[in-house]
Amino acid sequence: MKARSVRILRSSLSRRRREYRRLVAWSLVQAVPAFLSGWIVARAVDQGFLADRPATGFLWLAALAGAFIVGAWGTRHAMLGLASLIEPFRDELITLVATGTLHRSARLGAPADTAGVARLTEHVERARDAYGAIVLFVQGFVVTAGGVLLGLAGLDPLLLVLVLPPLMIGLALFVAALRAMAARQREVILADERIAETTAALTGGVRDVVACGAEERVRAQTGAQVDAAARAAVSLARLTAVRTAALGISGWVPLLLILLGAPWLVRNGVTAGAILGAVTYVSQALQPALQGFVQGLGSSGLWLLVTVGRMAEIAVDPDRPGAAALEAAEAGTAAPQATDTETAEAGTGAVTGHAPVRPGGARVEARDLTFGYAQSAEPVIRGLNLVLHPGEHLAVVGPSGAGKSTLAALIAGVLEPQSGQVRLDDVPVLAPGDGDDLARHRVLIPQEAYVFTGTLEENLTYLVPGAAPADVEAAVRAVGAAPLVARLGGYDAPLDPRDLSTGERQLVALARALLPAPRLALLDEATCHLDPVAEAVAEEAFARRPGTLIVVAHRISSALRADRILVMDGTRVGLGTHEELIAESALYRDLVGHWGAASASQAPVRTVTPIPTP
Repeated sequence: MKARSVRILRSSLSRRRREYRRLVAWSLVQAVPAFLSGWIVARAVDQGFLADRPATGFLWLAALAGAFIVGAWGTRHAMLGLASLIEPFRDELITLVATGTLHRSARLGAPADTAGVARLTEHVERARDAYGAIVLFVQGFVVTAGGVLLGLAGLDPLLLVLVLPPLMIGLALFVAALRAMAARQREVILADERIAETTAALTGGVRDVVACGAEERVRAQTGAQVDAAARAAVSLARLTAVRTAALGISGWVPLLLILLGAPWLVRNGVTAGAILGAVTYVSQALQPALQGFVQGLGSSGLWLLVTVGRMAEIAVDPDRPGAAALEAAEAGTAAPQATDTETAEAGTGAVTGHAPVRPGGARVEARDLTFGYAQSAEPVIRGLNLVLHPGEHLAVVGPSGAGKSTLAALIAGVLEPQSGQVRLDDVPVLAPGDGDDLARHRVLIPQEAYVFTGTLEENLTYLVPGAAPADVEAAVRAVGAAPLVARLGGYDAPLDPRDLSTGERQLVALARALLPAPRLALLDEATCHLDPVAEAVAEEAFARRPGTLIVVAHRISSALRADRILVMDGTRVGLGTHEELIAESALYRDLVGHWGAASASQAPVRTVTPIPTP
């Protein structure tokens, strides 16, 4: 990582040698006060004030003021020249990060690289600022330190004996601590990425966290990541003591030695003006340059080195498993990702009708159901009444934003209605204890299936720990996931979510949800990444079991397999069979026509077609 960072920084400078040489030239002009200050003060004291010629002394001080004006002029041009280095470097970093993020996100089956957002925004901007600070501070220190040492030698070589050794010792101590400081800085940056990964996952998966009752687990895991980030920051802060010690040795010990050694210096022929000039060199030139160099390199420099290395690591080798922190973030994300909640208004209405009654399913009843995402917003669902008989298969259709996912979340008990009630087998879904037995026998499967790092068996038996192997095998075969199990190497095979396509992750989630034989299953576009044949196999597996099934459909084939179809159009709702709705609902006819046109014109997409096995 360090080698990559150095190569990138060196390459950026080498492509702009002309701009860098111009910056160095102006830095030399900027360092004129540092080079002349001690020498001018010595002349003002020895040749002016101590020689009883104050006018001469003031003339020398006027010359010093002129030197500072020249230095200010050089500083202005140096800062302007700095922009020609750091702005192109920022553009290079954006290209580097964007390339790496796109590579990671475009990998087949890989989840979105949400930490790339942190790298692209906060990290790039901070790296840009750090790059400018480092160029300015390092170059300024080298020029200033060189000027101070030359000035001290010009006053009297004995002064170098008191200044140079502590300066070198302090710098050596600082350089020796840089490796440990860089390691701590990397931990801080990776901690930021872990938190960004987890936050993005939680933002999309809050509904599923609540549905799975995983609030405490997610809170503990998220808290652990925040604590780890705090520990990394504290560990880095502790190393600032070394930086402070190095600064004290390099900057303050020389000044102390000059003051303590003044009698010895005078006995060896050093004038009072030279001693005062040396004090000026150390206190007014060397110390500020040292402080900028040590603090800049110890904070901005480390941040730059580690951040650029991290960006290069992602961009140059996007297919590697990544840093251990990213693996921990992906493995520790307990929150499955949910579909985007739909927020358009659904109409009022009572939907009734007759449907087959099959034993083993839950009776679903929604009474005057109203829900909005804010008190001041229009309700997504208003005054909805719906009754599903045990074992009924219902498809929910409608345009995007009509409230289909919201209805599924309300029936599952993930969301709480503003008014009205949802009852399963005459038990309110949000009753105290939630009718514990009933809660264990309903399952909501969102569009983005949650698969965690572990074995395939652990993923499949997440809802039924200790399930019999024969039951697991039956569920896998029923949803058409047997070829996937064979490809992965069996149930004991380690599973990395990034190795699965979105359709394969959906197959795993479907088999997991089918295994406990839930009395109520809600598939919220849970088969959208499967092709029509695979989708039919999976949905029919849920329809064959003795339970109630609600499917938020995204293909006409899903609606045709249902006993009844609920149409949500934002102004009213309708319920009926396919034939009834074709005759009575203009919206349903439009949806059927849209689905048919899409099926005929859409280019093939990567899906998963399981091979049904006997």
